[in-house]
Amino acid sequence: MSKLVIVGTVAFDAIETPFGKTDKILGGAATYIGLSASHFNVDAAAVSIVGGDFPQDYLDLLSDKNIDISGIEIVKEGKTFFWSGKYHNDMNSRDTLVTELNTLADFNPLVPENYKDSEIVMLGNLHPLVQSSVLDQMTTKPKLVILDTMNFWMDCALDDLLNVIKRIDVITINDEEARQLTGEYSLVVAARKIHEMGPKYVVIKKGEHGALLFYNEHVFYAPALPLEEVFDPTGAGDTFAGGFAGYIAKTGDVSFENMKNAVIYGSTLASFCVEKFGTERMLNLTNNEVHKRLMQFKQLTQFEIELT
Repeated sequence: MSKLVIVGTVAFDAIETPFGKTDKILGGAATYIGLSASHFNVDAAAVSIVGGDFPQDYLDLLSDKNIDISGIEIVKEGKTFFWSGKYHNDMNSRDTLVTELNTLADFNPLVPENYKDSEIVMLGNLHPLVQSSVLDQMTTKPKLVILDTMNFWMDCALDDLLNVIKRIDVITINDEEARQLTGEYSLVVAARKIHEMGPKYVVIKKGEHGALLFYNEHVFYAPALPLEEVFDPTGAGDTFAGGFAGYIAKTGDVSFENMKNAVIYGSTLASFCVEKFGTERMLNLTNNEVHKRLMQFKQLTQFEIELT
């Protein structure tokens, strides 16, 4: 089993959807990634920063999921990163209402000594310079580096983003971001252009329409499971990334064939995330439920084509 380093935000979110709204609740990319990866019982550490206002109970939640929190810096006099958003009726688009960087504005990630030799590195959505600084701290070259990013960094830190993209193995972005990064509408052409930037593997997330995995001339598609209820899409992409990274860390196999399995596991875990507000569903999710839904995925996607 491989060690996994997870770098990203541990934060407060306030969310409004057509189904209701929340006050400040637990959120952040590293939180969702860690909770998802915890289903694979891997040796994982979260690297992040919070303020003195961050409840000890939330840190204990992460520890209880066997996520090492020694890399989460606590700035006693500071405040925790806060994001608030409101989703439209179709749940595919949202408006950001509030973004307060707080302690995140001066975040200088420090990877714990015993995780600097981790085989798998999951770089959550942060400033590209922060992502690069994590790679600079690794004492051995990781077996696989996975990066998530967003259109905000393409708008304001494109050169830094392109520099860190050169150093990674897998990039996970959504279809809109893939088009913006490359200037190409076709996702096949966009993936080819992203390959040329450095990553061997390109994962393009399409929300309720599943995910695509590109490797050289090979393409794999995983549908999203049709769900009865979608309450809150917040964190679904990070949950997908956590399932993907966690499965790779557990198996230690970075081949294209194994990444197909990782995409399915990521999609499965993301399908639970959206069923409740925030992290609520992920905190109470059992392995039996995950196994049952994996079987649903198998029935959804596997069939014999009768050739005539």
